[in-house]
Amino acid sequence: MKFRFIFIGLFLLINFNLLAQDKKTIFFPGEEIEYRVSFMGINLGTIKITSKDYVDYEGKKIPSALAEMRSAQGIPFVDLHAFFESWFSTGINYSEKFNSKVKQSENSWKYEYYNVDNNKKQVTYEQYLDKDLLIKTEHKFDNRVLDGLSLFFFARQFTDIKRTVKVPTLMNNSISNTNLNFHGKKESAKINAVDYPVRCLYFDGRADWEGIYGLKGYFQGWFSDDDARVPIRALMNVYVGNIDIQLVKWKRGDWQPPRGK
Repeated sequence: MKFRFIFIGLFLLINFNLLAQDKKTIFFPGEEIEYRVSFMGINLGTIKITSKDYVDYEGKKIPSALAEMRSAQGIPFVDLHAFFESWFSTGINYSEKFNSKVKQSENSWKYEYYNVDNNKKQVTYEQYLDKDLLIKTEHKFDNRVLDGLSLFFFARQFTDIKRTVKVPTLMNNSISNTNLNFHGKKESAKINAVDYPVRCLYFDGRADWEGIYGLKGYFQGWFSDDDARVPIRALMNVYVGNIDIQLVKWKRGDWQPPRGK
């Protein structure tokens, strides 16, 4: 009996260590990945996501990341420029803090700050127009929450778990759900950045919230089927319709998109 408990303990220890190693491969400090957003072949803009580093936050080291979204020049009625910054748990399963900065006009920006107190299960939200405080509210939650950017890393971390999860998500001064269907299904995805199909894991889901540029509803994604789980392609719904988001540039050590069939 004692031997069996020792064996089980070693088995769990080995698996926890493997899991920790897997988490380190998902978040790669210095990683830069850039995407082209298009609608019916028309270039709408770019999204660039940078994995910054582990930072000291309330006595612990946690990952931080930055995203920048820009609309392409010459798109009628659209002038989008936004920054999103997130600090999240080392397990990539809940948010600690989230800030955003969205251009309103040539010399005006809207700022949003979400400070998450995971001990009190409370989120403090503040919204500013330039330096003027417009809104300050507090939200209670039962299950730990993610923000829009940490959700991006969460999906990478758990793409192959072969189950459906409902993730409480901070969005628009509220907490709404993101439904993720991780099928564990292997597929190939084609992108213009490489001349071969990329080996991927496919998933889909539904956003029960509306994000920037009307992002909401059903979406599909293809992440690289390797330890990095780099998002390769996504199809999402926004104001104009169903947009195509494709990986165009990357910097992550010597990583290259894995070849599929």
